[in-house]
Amino acid sequence: MDIRGWVFIVVLVAFTAFTTVVLGRYMAGIYGEGKAPGDRFFLPIERFFYRTCGIDSTVEQRWTGYAIALLAFSVVSVLFLYALLRLQSVLPLNPTGMPAVEPGVAFSTAVSFMTNTNWQSYAGEATMSHLSQFAGLVVQNFVSPAVGLAALVALVRGIARRRANTIGNFWVDMTRSVTRILLPLAFVFALVLVSQGVIQNLDGFTEVTTLEGATQSVPGGPVASQIAIKQLGSNGGGFFNVNSAHPFENPNGLTNFLSTWALFSIAFASVDMYGRMVGNRRQGFALIAVMGVLLLGSIAINVWAEDAGNPNLSALGADQETVSDVPGGNMEGKEVRFGPALSAVWAASTTATSNGSVNSMHDSNTPIGGLIPMINMKLGEITPGGLGVGLTGMLVFVFLTVFIAGLMVGRTPEYLGKKIQAPEVKLVVLYILAMPFVVLGFSAAGVLLPSGLEGQLNSGAHGLSEILYAFTSAGNNNGSAFAGLTATNSFYSPALGLAMLVGRFFLIIPVLGIAGSLVRKQTVPASAGTFPTDRTLFAALLIGVILVVAGLTFFPVWALGPIVEHLSL
Repeated sequence: MDIRGWVFIVVLVAFTAFTTVVLGRYMAGIYGEGKAPGDRFFLPIERFFYRTCGIDSTVEQRWTGYAIALLAFSVVSVLFLYALLRLQSVLPLNPTGMPAVEPGVAFSTAVSFMTNTNWQSYAGEATMSHLSQFAGLVVQNFVSPAVGLAALVALVRGIARRRANTIGNFWVDMTRSVTRILLPLAFVFALVLVSQGVIQNLDGFTEVTTLEGATQSVPGGPVASQIAIKQLGSNGGGFFNVNSAHPFENPNGLTNFLSTWALFSIAFASVDMYGRMVGNRRQGFALIAVMGVLLLGSIAINVWAEDAGNPNLSALGADQETVSDVPGGNMEGKEVRFGPALSAVWAASTTATSNGSVNSMHDSNTPIGGLIPMINMKLGEITPGGLGVGLTGMLVFVFLTVFIAGLMVGRTPEYLGKKIQAPEVKLVVLYILAMPFVVLGFSAAGVLLPSGLEGQLNSGAHGLSEILYAFTSAGNNNGSAFAGLTATNSFYSPALGLAMLVGRFFLIIPVLGIAGSLVRKQTVPASAGTFPTDRTLFAALLIGVILVVAGLTFFPVWALGPIVEHLSL
């Protein structure tokens, strides 16, 4: 990696650390008790929304009511988006006359954007009207991460409150997430993107003459507004088929840096917010340290793998050395403006944050460069993961770790004064098993069923990696693609849609159940036998538990896919 890569990483870490503290304080005020920042401006707007929808914002909900409201909103979101895509041919703001989206693609797209997966089995610029883009997809890019943040805040209240019955109001938490966090940040970020050349208009295709004298159709549309929230909201995808590898979405080095920072900004700030809301910022710092170690480790390995390149190409005389003044190195599938190192940084970052956008093609990575994004997702995308759901996943591993530590010393496990007992452990187990069940189950079906094999482009170890990556991405609501699959055939389209639903709701609902169980408990005072959870020892144990759980679950299939492919080079 050249000096540009080192500067990029150092500045990225410093900028993320600064915004984590500033934004974390702001978010803690928004979700805390009493007056919230921005009440004078935002509260009248929110009250108008509550009155229009018949919502009593002063009434809090038990966890069951919270979960029902979350599920009901998600169902309505799918139905609305599906109808919009199917009817786009007769609706306005369709300057290029896009036809109605095919039923299977419309359903999988609606499920994908509602679950914050943003898996796109279509070329956006050639499939979606402008109305579908900003009234359908962009709206879901705001509300789906807001649902994740609401679930996190509910869990935090369950940990922080004592002998209570309620965990907040879903409609208030989701609304404040949109109006006070996502909308303001996305508005400013979109303006920055426009200033750097990202297009933002309602034009159709423009015919231009190239330098060679040929004619080319250049698409227009509301791009910057979608790119801003897709990065900030851990959504992924994009307006164009190749999303952040397209110069209309990601024009230069500055936008590449800011887009990478946007992946981490709110997610890491949520961890600082958590420490403030439970009244112990050291807890937040400990989790940030765990996330940082795992994230930087994945980035380092990925950069090494892509910088090293393919030894078979070196044997043929291809120069894969990366130097500062020549866009050389392992450039297969890479964007020439960014090179292998920054492409590897993005690949690790986007799969660690449940984002799924790409600035290079992961299918062209080295076997290890493809394995690391898979590992990031199979850890549960907790480093730091998607908005809200990443930290909830980390807290589930925290509960599991304190339970294991309690077994070691023969003591009832506790976390922040709350006993972790049988009801919580059962929900933790359900949470941890749900994602591997769909990933491994559907991957096995993909290599056994004729329709699964028909959708493959490659065979052997790499073909298995393509199938495994697809269901890992769908089951973890990531949305990035390894390519090489016909994801719209009779098997993959419904299977991926089901994996997205399980990966979203079979994880969120157990988290709300844990919140409902913990909120009713009284805290017990710390004693000499209490295992401190804000120290280095606990952080190391937590990292060990995360890696062991993922390794025991997925190592056999990794060995059959990317590992054996690497050993065969």
